[in-house]
Amino acid sequence: MKFRVVLFCIAAVFCQICSGTDAKGTESSLTADEIITKVENRYSVPGFTARFIQESTLKAMDITDVAAGKIFVKRPGMMRWEYEKPEKQLVITDGENLWIYRPDINQVMAGKAPEFFGTGKGASFLSDIRIVRRNFSVSLKKNKEDYFILRLLPKEKRADLAEVFLSVSKRSFEISRIGIYNAYGDETVIDLLDSKFVDSPGSIFTFKIPEGAEIIRIGE
Repeated sequence: MKFRVVLFCIAAVFCQICSGTDAKGTESSLTADEIITKVENRYSVPGFTARFIQESTLKAMDITDVAAGKIFVKRPGMMRWEYEKPEKQLVITDGENLWIYRPDINQVMAGKAPEFFGTGKGASFLSDIRIVRRNFSVSLKKNKEDYFILRLLPKEKRADLAEVFLSVSKRSFEISRIGIYNAYGDETVIDLLDSKFVDSPGSIFTFKIPEGAEIIRIGE
């Protein structure tokens, strides 16, 4: 049952230049477009890493699951999600190919990343923040003391992605929380912690299928 929730999370999931301006003053009066521009500037670096906590709810089944681990991102299009809890799992994409590996049963699900993630579906825009402006209509939902909440509506309507909410720090313009919702009322909330803007080696965004692994082709 937990794996079913994780699969939903993965489907939803697949998104260091900063002024360092203080959160006070003019930052509180920025428009949604100005905020996105500052977020783009912040993430216009080779890549970043962060710890994540992910809480996902399947409404129809009344199931909520919590997962945690570490994410590695490299522009453009490369991501590596290392799930540590509730069970070890790897989700890796080089921007073209996708691998989902469950080491406990030596099973690999493999497919094409664009078909699986769509045009910025879920948190896949983290691998190229410019996807937000291209594929979503962005508005300012709330203006909190320390952060903005942006609402992202897909320009192309789809049942599997109804809206996304981003919590953006007023001080650093880093994304600290992502809320992903579909038309069925399912939701995934991802908190990003301890972000570090580093250039991870490209070798970690590819995957060699272990000998004897069961291989399931996604989309076949």
